Amino acid sequence: MKYSLLIALAVFTLFTSFASCKKDGRDVSSNPSAGNNNGNINPNPEGSKMKIKIGNSTFTATLYDNATTKAFKALLPLTVNMVELNGNEKYVDLSRNLPTNAANPGNIQNGDLMLYGSKTLVLFYKAFATSYSYTKLGRINDTTGLAAALGSGNVTVSFELE
Repeated sequence: MKYSLLIALAVFTLFTSFASCKKDGRDVSSNPSAGNNNGNINPNPEGSKMKIKIGNSTFTATLYDNATTKAFKALLPLTVNMVELNGNEKYVDLSRNLPTNAANPGNIQNGDLMLYGSKTLVLFYKAFATSYSYTKLGRINDTTGLAAALGSGNVTVSFELE
């Protein structure tokens, strides 16, 4: 009897685990922007876009709809000197703290724009696994040439709404 209950419980748990991978009929595990990952990566349904200018290159980013992004947009337009870190990211400390909803994304993607802590803006140009927590702001739509534009040292970057 005990074994029957344990097996039934295991089967129930298995089925509910599979059911949780779907949301509104869409498989969110294959679409990183479809889920909410602790509520901080909902894409803006209006398609809020931002231009990121690095030297002669311009990239378009899609911003997420969250309190952090709204506070960040209030700082725009913004031109900053971003500092190289670890051969995979550029960062700058903003002039003020922004609201946060940090979560560990597990993996960083080329083109992710995030906030570390409450005021460090980070633009990633290489993919890697991470154990750190960030609040997601958005991501660059087409990262072709991003690493080359950012180079290996510090760089001036401009952010402005489209």
